[in-house]
Amino acid sequence: MSHHYSGPNFGFPRGDARLDFTDLYAFPKPGDAGKSILIMNAHPSAVVNPPGPTTAEPFAPEALYELKIDTNGDAVTDITYRARFSSSKGGTQTATLRRVEGAQAPAAGDDGQIIVEGVPVSTGRDAGVTQVGDYRFFAGWRSDPFFFDVAGALNNLQFTGDDFFADKDVCSIVLEVPNSILGSKEVGLWARTLIPATGSGGDWVQADRGARPSQTPFLAGEQNAAYLAGEPVNDARFVAVFAHALEHAGGYKPEEASRVAETLLPDLLRYDPTRPASFPENGRTLTDDVSDAFLAILTNGKVTEDKVGPHGDLLDEFPYLGPPHE
Repeated sequence: MSHHYSGPNFGFPRGDARLDFTDLYAFPKPGDAGKSILIMNAHPSAVVNPPGPTTAEPFAPEALYELKIDTNGDAVTDITYRARFSSSKGGTQTATLRRVEGAQAPAAGDDGQIIVEGVPVSTGRDAGVTQVGDYRFFAGWRSDPFFFDVAGALNNLQFTGDDFFADKDVCSIVLEVPNSILGSKEVGLWARTLIPATGSGGDWVQADRGARPSQTPFLAGEQNAAYLAGEPVNDARFVAVFAHALEHAGGYKPEEASRVAETLLPDLLRYDPTRPASFPENGRTLTDDVSDAFLAILTNGKVTEDKVGPHGDLLDEFPYLGPPHE
């Protein structure tokens, strides 16, 4: 399920689809090894149970959407890219992207150096792309690139190859960055959504977070709320709950379950921009079959595929995600 429906009982965090972080991608820009593409997807266009569409408004105007980068391997954020969206006016929204680095990068707040400001959020088939200096930016509805047999997953992993996401959309934040801003070593990436702690603003509350696909819906269990509110630097406290889920799903012995759980935490997507991207070794491309990789871990090799493959509507150019279906 990747990170879709990461709230309790395969629902949305805080009951709001717009706050649901779904996927994180990182790969070198095709044809330009000096730049990288970072993609944070949120807001699935459809509900699983009961079936139906979610809200048409792409992003929650009261929320923050953040892409976090750890540059020195301590699982603490060193660079944050923070997107904020206006309220819908006549069915349209605008986006502002900020960059925060150093001691302020791990904190929550609505500040930072402005990269782009007031650019329209895309809702149609044509992608509105903004370029400022070495950055390119996109925000809006796109075809969801994630592929998975959801019905099979909910039917005791009895897969038939029915791709639930083949005709679904998602709200994407796509950023092209020069590799120089990432440093010269492997970085750790994660994403999160936040909302004000009170209606009047002020402090912020983390609604959703993640990096590696499928871990939260399948492994966080009764610690779901605590996990969504946590940060990678503190993820060692979830090894036990992950191990318990692995014992149950895969028949692992306790020691082996703990060892495997430790390889999944902290929940960061490791990415070295100087190497080709391929999940789980390095970053994640839009065609990587992350579900098969996760199923093999979850079931201790008993189930290794869901019989679903990548979507055929991906683009060869920025923002790389196909046009929305609706």
